[in-house]
Amino acid sequence: MRHRIAVVGSGPGGLTFARVLHRHGYPVAVLERDPAPDVRPPGGALDLHEGLGQFALDKAGLLAEFQALSRPEGQAMRILDADGTVLRDWRPRQDDRANPEIDRGQLRDLLLGPLDVQWGRSVTQVVPGTREGVAVHFADGRQETFDLVVGADGAWSRTRPAVSSVTPHYTGVTYVESSLDDVDTRHPDLARLIGEGSVAVYGVNRALVAQRNSGGHVKVYAQFRAPLDWHANLDLADAEAVRSRLLALFDGWAALVLDLLRHAAAFVHRPLYVLPVSHTWTHVPGVTLLGDAAHLMPPLGAGANLAMLEGAELAESIAAGPGNLDEAVRAFEEQMWARAGRWAEITTAGLERLVSPDPAEALALFDQVQPS
Repeated sequence: MRHRIAVVGSGPGGLTFARVLHRHGYPVAVLERDPAPDVRPPGGALDLHEGLGQFALDKAGLLAEFQALSRPEGQAMRILDADGTVLRDWRPRQDDRANPEIDRGQLRDLLLGPLDVQWGRSVTQVVPGTREGVAVHFADGRQETFDLVVGADGAWSRTRPAVSSVTPHYTGVTYVESSLDDVDTRHPDLARLIGEGSVAVYGVNRALVAQRNSGGHVKVYAQFRAPLDWHANLDLADAEAVRSRLLALFDGWAALVLDLLRHAAAFVHRPLYVLPVSHTWTHVPGVTLLGDAAHLMPPLGAGANLAMLEGAELAESIAAGPGNLDEAVRAFEEQMWARAGRWAEITTAGLERLVSPDPAEALALFDQVQPS
């Protein structure tokens, strides 16, 4: 029997789930609120770990294609003091494939492949336990029913309320994201500063991080501890006003480091929210969550990797035991909760050290994770 299965959200986790099920011959309705794949900027590059994201891609039959697209050199990491002194300059070995980088847009296109995504299907509510199955309500007033709905719809999931009343809370840390284009030609000094991977500069309760993407594109993140309303008297749509505020916040830092902000094209406000470290729920037949919808945590390299692994695991569990869909989902949830709880503890502690009153904490954390 072929179950009616839908996944809400076309991020890495949702697409991996759909792609692995597709490989096993199971149709999946991928419901995405965006009207088209490129309607929003895809965000920065992702480093996919061997035992997590890369493992999931292998289950989808896409590992070789990923390896051809990815950038192992993007694993390089340089750490500077606020005065510009180089404290660490780590570069991967030539054969190091532990955490190669790939642009989010490239990963999305790789996963999309033959999938038939229903673009512009904005889900407003998921209601389990109806006579026909799980009811999915859409913004246009329509409704469809499924045997299983998987919420892979991120931090502010519309699927989550069907299983949990918990909502994300602010960490006290805000990111302001910006970018540079054609950096090698237009800003060669910054290109050398960033190198082939990323550069991070740590100060008291603040940091600047720049990450190279493909094609000379660089993502820049100003990170700082602040109240949620820190921008109350600031027009976030006024790029020059935001730039001035950030330059004042990082006043006294090395001139070349501040050029990351001076030459940035635009600014996007991203306060960091998380779910409780041990977020679980009482199992609800017909509905489950994965990725940020299930365990939103600080963005320290685990989120997309976990979402993709979970998507692959859930898909394989369903394909292996098609006769008992609910049993497969229950087993998946128990496994996901245990692993996600461990990662949430790690990333929460990591954020405390990376944006810290003592910049030496960030360096010590790097030395633990990436010993020279």
